[in-house]
Amino acid sequence: MRAVGFSRFGGPEVLEVFEVPVPEPEADEVLVKIVAAPVNPVDIGARAGAFAALLPQRAHYVPGVEFAGYIEEVGKHIPRREIGQPVIGLLPWLETFTGADAEYVAVPADLVAAAPSGVDLTAAATLPLNGITADLAVSQAGAAPGRTVLITGAAGGVGGYAVQLATARGARVIAVAGPGDEELLRSLGASEFLTRGDDLAQRLGAGRVDAVIDAALVGAALLPVVREGGAFVALLPPVAPPPERGITVTTVQQAPDGARLAELVDLVEAGTLTLRVAETYPLEKAADAHARFERGGLRGRLVLLP
Repeated sequence: MRAVGFSRFGGPEVLEVFEVPVPEPEADEVLVKIVAAPVNPVDIGARAGAFAALLPQRAHYVPGVEFAGYIEEVGKHIPRREIGQPVIGLLPWLETFTGADAEYVAVPADLVAAAPSGVDLTAAATLPLNGITADLAVSQAGAAPGRTVLITGAAGGVGGYAVQLATARGARVIAVAGPGDEELLRSLGASEFLTRGDDLAQRLGAGRVDAVIDAALVGAALLPVVREGGAFVALLPPVAPPPERGITVTTVQQAPDGARLAELVDLVEAGTLTLRVAETYPLEKAADAHARFERGGLRGRLVLLP
């Protein structure tokens, strides 16, 4: 099968397409014929060498942590999985180093969920990583009726889902993003919109919100806007501020979870979550997709099509 990956660290130019054997599923795995695999920050980091100390010695490394496709084969311990069933999933890449930027992937059956019905698989592929991350962040923020949640990076992949999930739980959402994103974010459910900027905390005022979901990695500068005893949810440990005034500071520790993913699929089918694709690229144009990702400014996901 074809896969895209790298044998050395560097910029997008180190990516290459090569031939590797089709994996054989273990007893508790399913073999998925991949239709779509989004590009994510972890793919960029892996290619650039951010995880070099963790990688075992291999001729090639195949990135890609989420996917959509069809079940083509099942392990002997997997009942009730139909050949041909459309599924989506999130891979434990930093445990297995087996990526989705390929024509096939073998994955534990409990890490996949049936793809949302009535949704193109290219769009469905964008749900697992950002959806699970946003769902965990919204839970840690305690989104509920009567609570106000500030979400930075609200027009991005995680932020956009967080706006919708927090709104669905009854919270009042203040969305922070670029000046051209207000219409989008209000359509996703935001009650208030603020443009990003260094003076954001001053514009909001002290103790204005019950919780912050910091998808834009602003960090400690936003802690004053959280009321005493509130919550601050960081997406990366380095930008999690030290707690103060009884504020609970947590970092999202997302992990592949087929059951949670199935719940998010239900929300997609109910119209609660909107899936956004910015551009698609054939597998052999993965370097172009990585280069576009690094330029930023995306309002939707970049997706590779094997």
